[in-house]
Amino acid sequence: MAQPVLVKQSFLIAVLTGAQALMPALVAVLTLRATVVLYGGVFDPATAVVAIVLCLLLIRPPREVSTQLTSERTAAVVGVIFQWSLVMVALVAVRYLTSSLDAYPRKVLVTWALLTPVALALGSLAMQEVMRRFLMSAFDNRSAVFAGYNASSLDLAKRLKRNPGMRIEVAGFFDDRSVDRLGMEPDNRLIGNLSDVAKFVNERGTDIIFIALPIRHIQRVMNLLDDLRDTTASIYYVPDIFVFDLIQARSGEIHGIPVVAMCETPFYGYRGVTKRLMDIAFSGGILLLTLPLLLVIAILVKVSSPGPVIFKQRRYGLDGQEIAVYKFRSMRVTEDGATIQQARKTDTRITRIGGILRRSSLDELPQIINVLQGRMSLVGPRPHAVAHNEEYRKLIKGYMIRHKVLPGITGLAQVNGCRGETALLKDMEARVHYDLDYLRHWTPMLDIKILFLTAFKVFRDDKAY
Repeated sequence: MAQPVLVKQSFLIAVLTGAQALMPALVAVLTLRATVVLYGGVFDPATAVVAIVLCLLLIRPPREVSTQLTSERTAAVVGVIFQWSLVMVALVAVRYLTSSLDAYPRKVLVTWALLTPVALALGSLAMQEVMRRFLMSAFDNRSAVFAGYNASSLDLAKRLKRNPGMRIEVAGFFDDRSVDRLGMEPDNRLIGNLSDVAKFVNERGTDIIFIALPIRHIQRVMNLLDDLRDTTASIYYVPDIFVFDLIQARSGEIHGIPVVAMCETPFYGYRGVTKRLMDIAFSGGILLLTLPLLLVIAILVKVSSPGPVIFKQRRYGLDGQEIAVYKFRSMRVTEDGATIQQARKTDTRITRIGGILRRSSLDELPQIINVLQGRMSLVGPRPHAVAHNEEYRKLIKGYMIRHKVLPGITGLAQVNGCRGETALLKDMEARVHYDLDYLRHWTPMLDIKILFLTAFKVFRDDKAY
């Protein structure tokens, strides 16, 4: 589903989403117990276990987190009742195939079958409202612009304005034609020409760009994408559906308007929740296991040379926003200015303890705190100092796209040998190549593979210094 999403996932969103997934099973068990009590019977755990498993398999909440803001209540109720019907069909099949569900008379099962969908509908509406209220209050509005003024872009803009729950504010349109030629409606704004899009987006920090140029102007679309390589905005192509005779077409959509994601984070909906839960679970475990080691390293850094134990450096995080990244201080200096000299193999600024920490990557351990804060991930593109970002974004096309996800303590580039000093431009280009490849092919298993490879290679990498 190519849908603009709330990419700034939080632990609370993960908890609420998990509660949504577990709610049907909990409601089914409670209504079963209430029905048994009503008829004066004995509660049978076997039936409850089978019902829980079937509910978890067959009753699913919306896969897109942002759908909580826009889905109709009636559709949610109808959907959960239909899914409960599938559960009952499966239960009947199990009852006839085995004798494990014969503990209840037919009247108990019929009453339970009729009572549960009512409770599920009420529970679904309640959970949907809780999620809606949280999402409405937890995130700021996102700004959007349209490159191209036509029937499709105008229709989508109107639907976004009519649905404030999407939290998307339309700033205006870009087109090479004048207002008079476009016949633009009074409540719409023409910001400038298509050549002005990239500058406007960078200066205003625009979040979403909808490209709504006709498909016959594909070269202009490609040129515009090229101009937008230096932004972290999400980019979508809005095809002009009114020039096609579509039959059983399949695409993503926003309020009924087909869109094609051209540059978006891989961590949308459940994928984002999965990523965040993995980060919390793994980083929490690593922190507990390494706590004694962290204390020992902190003492060694403190007594070995003057200066702070923890070095904080400004780096680019999600969507190119500045964050403070933590490291054990490994140098006699704490550079964080407009120009920063990268560490070299014979760098005299590195302390004796710092050299050991850097070769073993133990200086990066405090970044576990960054992960728990939600500023970083265990796996993702390594964050670079702000000064280096500003240098390389001008030299490498697509460099800023790597900031569509949280930066990581380790990444695909690092386990493929792209570590240490980037003395030549091709060294950084290779690192960016792997970072973008990670965005294209992310799966939870890829993260786990990178973590294992990192643990295996961390003490064998001669590029860490």
